[in-house]
Amino acid sequence: MARLSAEELQSPVSIWKEQDVVNGRKVDAFVVILRTRGCWWSWQKGCTMCGYNTASSKAVTAEDLRHQLQKAVQRYQGEAMVKIYTSGSFLDPEEVPLDLRSDVFSSFDAAERILFESRPEFITGDNLKDIDPRSAVAIGLETANEEVLRRCVRKGFTVEDYKRAAGVLLDKGLPLRTYLLLKPPYMTERAAVKDAIASIHFAAPFSESVSVNPVNVQRDTVVDAMWRRGNYRPPWLWSLVEVLRQGREVASVRIMSSPSGGGTPRGVHNCDSCDRKILDAVQRFSFSQDLDDLGGLDCGCRAEWAAIMDLQDTMGTTVDVARYLGDELEFD
Repeated sequence: MARLSAEELQSPVSIWKEQDVVNGRKVDAFVVILRTRGCWWSWQKGCTMCGYNTASSKAVTAEDLRHQLQKAVQRYQGEAMVKIYTSGSFLDPEEVPLDLRSDVFSSFDAAERILFESRPEFITGDNLKDIDPRSAVAIGLETANEEVLRRCVRKGFTVEDYKRAAGVLLDKGLPLRTYLLLKPPYMTERAAVKDAIASIHFAAPFSESVSVNPVNVQRDTVVDAMWRRGNYRPPWLWSLVEVLRQGREVASVRIMSSPSGGGTPRGVHNCDSCDRKILDAVQRFSFSQDLDDLGGLDCGCRAEWAAIMDLQDTMGTTVDVARYLGDELEFD
């Protein structure tokens, strides 16, 4: 990891603005990624698909974080929702010291909701004792399948850990956003679609919202190495549409997706002809929850998607079949 300058240590990784939903209303959201010492699990083994720790540094101090917070506040314009990401766990006192946590909340007095992420091990009654009532917590469950969670994602916690943490949040009256991963490595396209739908069904009763995150191939990760060799292809947009459609049918909570790297070789994609159209439809659906927004989508590459799912199953492989076989493949 490159040595960071004092200026970099005292600057957030990124700040931007987008839209989200609070209590059923579409609102403006302010998003900041604070540069912390990073996720403790990433320093041990780490998840197979996560490269966020590359922006972290063990040299970050509490004073550095205060400077980062000041710079973020200067760009805050009263957005109703604030999202604070740390590339790890906001509730980990080694990442965000307890005395700084209250400063974070008081810095955004105009916000109706403040969303942050945490691994389940930090979601305890004691750790949430004095938490701001405007808080909402996001947990990256990724999958409700214990074997997939352990072998494919290498998450470092169990489904039972997630359930315990969700129960703590329910007792505190804090809303939960559950992140699910579409297409962890070592899974076929069809298996990944089925897993994501089943995971939505599992997570919905614990959650206010469920966000489906298609894998984005981040550098210096296990998935990156597989992708470079042709042993992994990010999910198809057709798969995402199917997951959202069927997820909406099995869950009563908000189902959403905001794909990172969508329409690029490293992100969820179909082909140049339809990527933008489908990504726009996914965004509309994420706010409207109207399945009509996912209807009427078609492209010649849909036949290729369906055929590759069958071919992967027939060949018993999870590799990027089209990349290996190239022009030898023909689709009706």
